[in-house]
Amino acid sequence: MFDKKIINETSAAALTAADAVDIHRNAYNAAFYELGLKWHWDGKIYPSVLCQDDERARLRAYVETHQSHLLKAYDAEFLVDAVQTAKARCYETMTAAGSQRGASINWAEMHQHQVGA
Repeated sequence: MFDKKIINETSAAALTAADAVDIHRNAYNAAFYELGLKWHWDGKIYPSVLCQDDERARLRAYVETHQSHLLKAYDAEFLVDAVQTAKARCYETMTAAGSQRGASINWAEMHQHQVGA
């Protein structure tokens, strides 16, 4: 009989850098959805965002480049703080639940199917 603890430790050790990147990307997308932002970082957009070393700088650059219209109504730091807080909560929930790379939801598609969206 296999020991569940050993299996879980082995699974955690098998988590690759690509898995970790994917979980972070999924946590961002979950945070965007939670905040009502119709943003979606896919496998093409996310690597371009990662060119910034600092998470705050990443978010700020993305807002300024791709969502600049929001800066007419919101301060960039307010948006960055909101996204970072929601992303941290989503990431914690996902990792506590044992999320792995393949487990992803297309948050952009979910926005399309909302009533009134």
